[in-house]
Amino acid sequence: MSQADKGVAMRTERDSMGEMQVPVDAMYGASTARAVENFPVSGLRFAREFIKALGRIKHAAAVVNARHGKLDAARAGLIQQAADEMAVGQWDGQMVLDIFQTGSGTSTNMNANEVIAHRCAQLDPALVVHPNDHVNMGQSSNDVIPTALHVAAADQLVHGLLPALAYLHAALGKKAEETRDVVKIGRTHLMDATPITLGQEISGWARQVELGMARLQATLPRVTELAQGGTAVGTGLNTYPEFGSGVAAELSTAYGIGFVEVANHFEAQAAQDAAVELSGALKTVAVSLMKIANDVRLLNMGPRCGIGEITVPAVQPGSSIMPGKVNPVIAESLAQVCAQVIGNDAAITIGGASGLLDLNVMLPVMAHNLLESERLLTSASLMFADKCIAGLVANVEKCEQQIEWSMSMVTSLAPVIGYDRASEIAKQAVTEGKTVRQLCLEQKLLPEDELNRLLDPSGMLAPKT
Repeated sequence: MSQADKGVAMRTERDSMGEMQVPVDAMYGASTARAVENFPVSGLRFAREFIKALGRIKHAAAVVNARHGKLDAARAGLIQQAADEMAVGQWDGQMVLDIFQTGSGTSTNMNANEVIAHRCAQLDPALVVHPNDHVNMGQSSNDVIPTALHVAAADQLVHGLLPALAYLHAALGKKAEETRDVVKIGRTHLMDATPITLGQEISGWARQVELGMARLQATLPRVTELAQGGTAVGTGLNTYPEFGSGVAAELSTAYGIGFVEVANHFEAQAAQDAAVELSGALKTVAVSLMKIANDVRLLNMGPRCGIGEITVPAVQPGSSIMPGKVNPVIAESLAQVCAQVIGNDAAITIGGASGLLDLNVMLPVMAHNLLESERLLTSASLMFADKCIAGLVANVEKCEQQIEWSMSMVTSLAPVIGYDRASEIAKQAVTEGKTVRQLCLEQKLLPEDELNRLLDPSGMLAPKT
């Protein structure tokens, strides 16, 4: 059912394909209205960061065009004001198009052009500002949308995700230091292994996050290259040589990020390898965080009938039927975020492989998934740091009990009594339900003081000189 059929008051607008009915209070025009009818797919809209980037690009283009005498000062000023309003979210409600649309994102570029032109008419009804001739001057959707993708992704990475991961890294580092002396049993293959400290285990988590940050940082030289200036196919037709670098410089000032014009416009528009690279780094971070979340869940398992070496904060009741049950819900939430990011990477990978000759035609879905992954990892990292890691406590007594009970304690005896004899002791301990220490004392295998020295867990935590 059309909006007119729903009783919405309409006005008539025209584009190159003819007349379209547009809601009377809409700020967009015929091109956007046509796309609204063509793509009623998901209800998903472009992210705030992406719309912000479009506003910043249109502002920068107006500045550069005026500087080079291509656009008069009056129109340039109006476009800059309207584009600034778009950048801060004033017209988000007018950015109405579905993510699943034309693969170049042309519809959304025109949505931005029409909203800005309409706003200019509100600001100065006497001055005609055309969405194509003025707002889109020197541009094509084919370079605007890839530029917006890169700008928005770099913005979210630099100002959102990297600080959030640094915050989580600091929380993990602090918890590792707090638990540096809590000795517990290690586990390989989910089976008892030699002792380790909880602090050592958590330090491994912290290092995973640190390396994830480094991987993300390493993508920035490619992500901060902008396609603007290539226009339709990378040749720069209908613009001028200084346009791309000028827009990049304006965006660098606006975002505090060092954006540059791409070295090769044909690569930048035919392919989206930088987005695929960034998504791959995001996926690796998600893999790391899921591993950490799963470790937390395993160590917290219990509290009485599981491993129970740590306790995570109780943030909500865990069951509608079992009174007193508390679940590791923060770690569960993080794991679900990681699953979504890994799935998003698959879509982005397919999108990156869908560059057809001189243009990638999966830009909207790549932008949507890339920005969603960054946004999800940002909020989940902050949540996990504050609501799980900060309040995590070690159950020292449980850790000590499980070390003494583990048959893997026999490992430290192997250099003295030999591997085969040590293996016999381990098997006998399991069969008879005794500790390694008990059996060795009963069999007078070693003097008691030497046995105590060899079975001291604190002596098993590092190589011996």
